[in-house]
Amino acid sequence: MGIFIGLGANVAGPAGPPKATLEAALARLEAAGIKIVRRSRFYRSPAWPDPRDPEFTNAVVEIETRLEPRALMRLLHKIEAELGRARTTPNAPRAIDLDLLDYEGTVEAPPEGPVLPHPRLHQRAFVLLPLAEIAPEWRHPVSRRRIAELVAALPPSAGAEALPSR
Repeated sequence: MGIFIGLGANVAGPAGPPKATLEAALARLEAAGIKIVRRSRFYRSPAWPDPRDPEFTNAVVEIETRLEPRALMRLLHKIEAELGRARTTPNAPRAIDLDLLDYEGTVEAPPEGPVLPHPRLHQRAFVLLPLAEIAPEWRHPVSRRRIAELVAALPPSAGAEALPSR
């Protein structure tokens, strides 16, 4: 069990290009008292739904925090806003995206959010591949499927590839 956050960016923001923005987000998490326990390499993945948009740079981190899920989501949204996230059209290119993927196996969907686990994490190579890298024994809190099974079930077109080490 753990607390996992997905990070993604596909356009430059105030902190610079996507990799620099993801690094800035991690630094802001740590400055807020969040301990980064493990982090994946960066991954490259095609934009969705329009693959003509810039490719994404993604990563997953495991963290330790005393913040409850709702307070953690507020912090993630604050960091997104500081780093240039503009919530316009769904799935539009963005300077930063921080998703709470799993919070110690919690399963809930309160009206004010967040929905846990993240409702689409099991369908996304850009989440599953970096998550498998840092938590190879992780199981989906709802389906109880191992991460290796979820990765194997991805369609060949799901594509995400690890970038050279940082």
